[in-house]
Amino acid sequence: MTTHHTTGLTGPAPTATVSVKPLVLSAPWRSEDLHVRVTAPTTGTSLPVVLFAHGFGSNLDGYAPLVDHWAAGGFVVVQATHLDSKRLALPADDPRRPRMWRYRVQDMRRILDELTTLEASVPGLEGRIDHSHIVAAGHSFGGQTAGILVGLRVTDPDTGAAEDLSDARVMASIQLATAGKGGDELTPFARDNLPWLREQDFSHITAPGLVVAGDKDDLPLTTRGPAWTTDPYTLSRGNKSLLTVHDGEHFLGGISGYQAAETTDENPDRVALVQQVTLAYLRHITGIDHTDWNNARAVLTDHPLGHLKTK
Repeated sequence: MTTHHTTGLTGPAPTATVSVKPLVLSAPWRSEDLHVRVTAPTTGTSLPVVLFAHGFGSNLDGYAPLVDHWAAGGFVVVQATHLDSKRLALPADDPRRPRMWRYRVQDMRRILDELTTLEASVPGLEGRIDHSHIVAAGHSFGGQTAGILVGLRVTDPDTGAAEDLSDARVMASIQLATAGKGGDELTPFARDNLPWLREQDFSHITAPGLVVAGDKDDLPLTTRGPAWTTDPYTLSRGNKSLLTVHDGEHFLGGISGYQAAETTDENPDRVALVQQVTLAYLRHITGIDHTDWNNARAVLTDHPLGHLKTK
């Protein structure tokens, strides 16, 4: 067990990892092949899976600080490049744009359908994945994607229907700095540009989940301020936990990449906090070990970097 002195949290000794990309899956419905990256520990068996959805505009190379940490801690992390990625640079009038939120969910289902194929494509990984323990995680727009897989219902701006798009293969979620409920709390900018945020219903989520929110995450999408990003915790049911990152802005100290230019609140200690709490949660929720999670809950009742609560 390693103790991280800046945070006072504990975690497993990291193992070596391997990362393979791009693994290409055909995806005719989106008119672009689905490019996937798999990062996995080089040792260990019965490895649980984290299905990670990037934020708007990112790609399968993003979020290395989290992906590397989770993989070194015993998880197989699968990432895709979704249609909103700047790499694909869809034109502003592309007819797929208004449905990007749906394509993301389909991307994740496709990965789950092809998990055995992906596993066989990574040298040395075949037969080492535990297909019964899969957690969906995501940052920002990706947090909505992860939420939908466990029961978040989004009112389709085209049809007005809010259907259940959850997937029984996903046992839990981690939502980082993600959107709250819509309605009259949205700014005109959000209503016009992100119509899939207009109505979000968290009440059907019963799967366990960890929500991570920065208390300085002042997004231009809502009139409510940073507390908006705690909605996925407060408005959903079941066993939920909320990590509030003190002074954290939208990138929570820099989770989207090493020295990423988009980070407005660069802070290695903040990143370490998010890394350690999310890994402790993953190990806890998949049944590997509860010690680090119980320790985090005790340490983060009164801590300069953040606060952890559970309901």
